[in-house]
Amino acid sequence: MQKISVLLFLAWVSFLFYAGIALFTSGFLLTRLELTNHSSCEEPPGPGSLPWGSQGKPGACWMASRFSRLVLVLVDALRFDFAQPQPSHGPGEPPVSLPFLGKLNSLQRILEIQPHHARLYQSKADPPTTTMQRLKALTTGSLPTFIDAGSNFASYAIVEDNLIKQLTNAGRHVVFMGDDTWKDLFPGAFSQAFFFPSFNVRDLHTVDNGILEHLYPTMDGGEWDVLIAHFLGVDHCGHKYGPHHPEMAKKLSQMDQVIQGLVERLENDTLLVVIGDHGMTITGDHGGDSDLEISAALFLYSPKALFPRVPPKELEIVPQISLVPTLALLLGLPIPFGNIGEVMAELFAEAEDSQPHSSALAQASALHLNAQQVSRFLHTYSAAAQDLQVKELHQLQNLFSKASADYQRLLQSPQGAEAALQTVITELQQFLRGVRAMCIESWARFSLGRMAGGAALMAAACFLCLLVSQWATYPGFHPLLLTPMACGLAGTIVCAGLLATTGLKLDPVVLGAMAAVGSLLPFLWKAWAGWGSKRPLAALFPTPGPVLLFLLIRFAAFFSDSFVVAEARATPFLLGSLILLLVAQLHWEGKLLPPKLLTIPRLCFSASTGQSRHSGTHALGLGVGLLLCIRLAGLFHRCPEETPACHSSPWLSPLASMSFLLLHLLAAGIPITTPGPFTVPWQAVSAWALMATQTFYSMGHQPVFPAIHWHAAFVGFPEGHGSSTWLPALLVGANTFASHLLFAVGCPLLLLWPFLCESQGARKRWQHLGNEAEARVRPEEEEEPRMEMRLRDAPHHFNAALLQLGLKYLFVLGIQILACALAASILRRHLMVWKVFAPKFIFEAMGFIVSSVGLFLGIALVMRVDGAVSSWFRQLILAQQR
Repeated sequence: MQKISVLLFLAWVSFLFYAGIALFTSGFLLTRLELTNHSSCEEPPGPGSLPWGSQGKPGACWMASRFSRLVLVLVDALRFDFAQPQPSHGPGEPPVSLPFLGKLNSLQRILEIQPHHARLYQSKADPPTTTMQRLKALTTGSLPTFIDAGSNFASYAIVEDNLIKQLTNAGRHVVFMGDDTWKDLFPGAFSQAFFFPSFNVRDLHTVDNGILEHLYPTMDGGEWDVLIAHFLGVDHCGHKYGPHHPEMAKKLSQMDQVIQGLVERLENDTLLVVIGDHGMTITGDHGGDSDLEISAALFLYSPKALFPRVPPKELEIVPQISLVPTLALLLGLPIPFGNIGEVMAELFAEAEDSQPHSSALAQASALHLNAQQVSRFLHTYSAAAQDLQVKELHQLQNLFSKASADYQRLLQSPQGAEAALQTVITELQQFLRGVRAMCIESWARFSLGRMAGGAALMAAACFLCLLVSQWATYPGFHPLLLTPMACGLAGTIVCAGLLATTGLKLDPVVLGAMAAVGSLLPFLWKAWAGWGSKRPLAALFPTPGPVLLFLLIRFAAFFSDSFVVAEARATPFLLGSLILLLVAQLHWEGKLLPPKLLTIPRLCFSASTGQSRHSGTHALGLGVGLLLCIRLAGLFHRCPEETPACHSSPWLSPLASMSFLLLHLLAAGIPITTPGPFTVPWQAVSAWALMATQTFYSMGHQPVFPAIHWHAAFVGFPEGHGSSTWLPALLVGANTFASHLLFAVGCPLLLLWPFLCESQGARKRWQHLGNEAEARVRPEEEEEPRMEMRLRDAPHHFNAALLQLGLKYLFVLGIQILACALAASILRRHLMVWKVFAPKFIFEAMGFIVSSVGLFLGIALVMRVDGAVSSWFRQLILAQQR
């Protein structure tokens, strides 16, 4: 068995897993189709005349503009309760003491003094709550998708119609200052811009102070129509200290002073909007869909009256995307083409409630324009993507047709019929809310065919690993059958060529899956016909013995959100159980205690007649020490956000000694025989893989996006990376998946370490020789090859053992990613799918890719060292012969 054959075979098996993961991911983490259509003033959203009240008005497009200027203050991570007034406490009750409460006093003062000029809302953001996805939603009015969360630090220009595009098309002067993410999203869109780096989350003041340096002079200069200021201090303070730190009170007080300064400089034709793009958890992170993450503040103010009535007592909650159509119509702009938000109708009523019918008709006009635009988008999108639910889409279109007809009839007789007008408003709101609900459900529709195909391909790859890991130990097995694999790849190339010539769209994910299946099936057929049919059936379909039970328990645990959340505690339990199994095996094989002391059956373990290489006390001490280390590793953990009663450890560092103790214990339990191949048992490989997971959690990681250690991007670069994104991404990835990489690269130690321990044990035995009879035996025993000498004398056994070890490790990792894929597929409508199961699948998939690459590198390195040692021995032998 050649080294290149082993490496190519492992690379091919990894490719099978990669193809299955990619195919499943393409069906599970779907992205919606982004249309490039744009709205324009010259093209109304639907048939009919301009809305009531817009004819002959200056600045009228689809509707007469109410404001000529806009100041948009985006306070990143401004959670709603940050803007709430500090609750009053009764006599005898202790006051609520939270650093972030009551710091935005100017908002409450304005609401009390000028109730018709201001309003505070709770805006609900759609997950994922990462900054770039929120900026897209706040400018396009569309819904983000889960998979877009990965591009938060690799921003790209928005191709969909958006507010910034509409403003520039209308000739408005847009001035921006703050987060440089906007530069990538809207390249060249601003007439004047002051960008500041946003990646350094430990810097609380650079961006905010830079904005304040230009904010008031720009406002006083007057050469602007829209002024956007994106402050980052509150968000960075949350990441660095959390919301309950005194620094958060200082940042919110600073934002309060900013709002006061802006209010003093506003003119009557200007609208002030203060909004948070998302909230933050109790640890200051964001990205998921918890209530604290999706809850943001929205404050509207104008020097002239905005609302006919005072604020209601009950809190008003509005979807965050509703701001897009509202601002577009208030500024006299077309609503962006892909918007599915609902206008905030209250802002289109007459400020003075002397004409209630006129106010209601103005609200109905805004809602009808909004509904026409959404209906046009649905028609265009359904024709292009065909992924919306046909039955529900037909019902919504019928509802819109009825509401539109009722609205047109009301325009013919604008006086009276208040009840009919309210009915039209209700119907239009039902249509818009129904569209949003349908889009949320439709854009979360999964491709069941791709998901099933990807899971089947991963299951087939696991079966292949299990099968070939057994075959590799038999003499005469060659792992790489080039003919069937080449045929499968050639067939895929032919299919791709036919699809290209017929003009059909090529999907690289499907082509990769076809290549994987096309190479796998001929391989299994030829392997079975040429070699497998000559062997006993029991030898062809092995079972890992008692370890299979532990693998099944771990497999089943991925289907429970509670077990996934508590995996940091479940993994040490399984690992400790495996270690106890290893200790018991040593006893059953007569290497720990005299067999007569205990009479427990051996659970299918074969007894070894060889001499013990370790004393019973030494092996027992290793087992106890390893269990103690695993127990102590529980002190190094980070609590998931789903368990608020948990308290994270102040020490987040793994116990590196665990791996070496495990190696010593495994070396005591792995028998080494001279004539045959060197086999690493299943329990050793499973324990090694579990140790990688244990170390992942012991380093303070969690398989959720808010728990990623973003500060790792600044290790060695305290001043930041400039515009580079690949280097910080590499540093964060290395920090997150360091345990997967290190244990995968070190996996060949499971094969090599027993030889080292055997040599040391033999050396200690020679030190205790004391009589001449033993001395006469010594020269004969010294001729027996030990350690790497035995590997050099049987290179085919060594290569077969490396192949078997690699396949066993890939099987254990493959079972985990297969379980995550099946759990995410079966529980795709579960409440916790995007909070628990989808992130777990993504982290497990990335961990598998990193581990497979590390395993390949580790085995290649061992083979390179083995080749160098063999070459050195050959040169030494030639020198001795001379």
